[in-house]
Amino acid sequence: MTKVSSQDLGTQPIGKLLIKQAVPASIGILVMSLNILVDTIFVGQWIGATAIAAINVVLPVSFFIAALGMAIGIGGSSIISRALGANNETKALQTFGNQITLTLLLTVALVVPGLYFVNDIIPAFGGKGGIFEPAKIYYTIVLYGIPFLAFCMMGNTVIRAEGKPKFAMYAMMIPSIGNLILDYVFINVMDLGMEGAAWATTGSYLLCFVFILWFFLSKNSELKLTNCYFKLRLPIVKEISSLGFVTLSRQAIVSVTYLFMNNILFDLGGETSVTAYAIVGRMLMFALFPVYGITQGFLPIAGFNYGAEKYDRVKQTIYTALKYAAGLATLIFIMLMIFPEGITKLFTTDAEVIKETPSAMRWVFAATPIIAIQLIGAAYFQAVGKAIPALLLTLTRQGLFFIPLIFILPIYYGELGVWMSFPISDVLSTIVTAFFLRREVTLKLNKTMA
Repeated sequence: MTKVSSQDLGTQPIGKLLIKQAVPASIGILVMSLNILVDTIFVGQWIGATAIAAINVVLPVSFFIAALGMAIGIGGSSIISRALGANNETKALQTFGNQITLTLLLTVALVVPGLYFVNDIIPAFGGKGGIFEPAKIYYTIVLYGIPFLAFCMMGNTVIRAEGKPKFAMYAMMIPSIGNLILDYVFINVMDLGMEGAAWATTGSYLLCFVFILWFFLSKNSELKLTNCYFKLRLPIVKEISSLGFVTLSRQAIVSVTYLFMNNILFDLGGETSVTAYAIVGRMLMFALFPVYGITQGFLPIAGFNYGAEKYDRVKQTIYTALKYAAGLATLIFIMLMIFPEGITKLFTTDAEVIKETPSAMRWVFAATPIIAIQLIGAAYFQAVGKAIPALLLTLTRQGLFFIPLIFILPIYYGELGVWMSFPISDVLSTIVTAFFLRREVTLKLNKTMA
């Protein structure tokens, strides 16, 4: 991070600074989400509705392995932001070097057994019946590209910690645009079906990796590594692991949720219900992009100012981020409540899927206006290096509330009970997060400022 960027994080008005950090993050997430969305539309229109369900089965497995990179990235980037705020460049470099080594070792160690046990993994995650074969084709090819995706996720968070949000945005845009182009070529022009969809995805990961590698080797990055920084250092590994475990646990619980949801919905409504969930899941990734962008922009600002002991700015950052995120989430909620039928028709022409999905979508997004508290609250504790409360708040929604609800409510309400579980768990977890965040502001930030 250049001195100008460091001074910006610690001196610029919070509102202006948050917009400066959040807009590139939001654009990057938007393009990435559009990629996932349009990719699903292409697959649904050019291959079929079953192909959408097949990809949805594969996502939790591949994303969990790739999430190792994200976990190492976010955990290490929290350290880097605070180290740069405290003018400790050596620790920042040591952290980045250890992030690279950990990402390489862990992703390769998981990809190998992931490929070996493919015939057991696919059915376990709901890839049954007609879904199995296309899911296996997609999974096998995509898994080869997962280590590249892990490096991309890790590198992107470090770029943002350096105070270079525009380059982080480019890193998200390049593979997304590349994937759409490759989708068209491999699926529509070359008629490669699921293999084409898989190779397009893997190719997009490689494009992202090449860009991020270029960034860190170029003059744009201040984190210039030598061989000594790649050697694992136990204190740094422990700190990366404790903070990164929050992100990894979040993705692990998401993967477990997909496993349960795909199996429960397959039993209740067959392939149609699994496909409906796949469409709603894509909208969860896409529709909330500005809220996620604010959360991403919030992280380096909160971490830097906490490291610099500017607690008044940390407090102001929390309130500003909550205000912006809540406003945007409310607008998203209104749009999704009005147009779920039209959105569903973009993905498929299957009459049964079109009939079932809109109602599910309304239930899933029913509590959207309040999710800003969940996201910003958990992000705050991660940004300032408080791993345990960050972990607990991250796991509260799905681990404590959502997963038990999807087993209990269907007993009484059938498939409707599955969809009802979304807003109920959102409300309960928001209450818990609000309590912890308010206590932190009152006992830590206000007290320290006084």
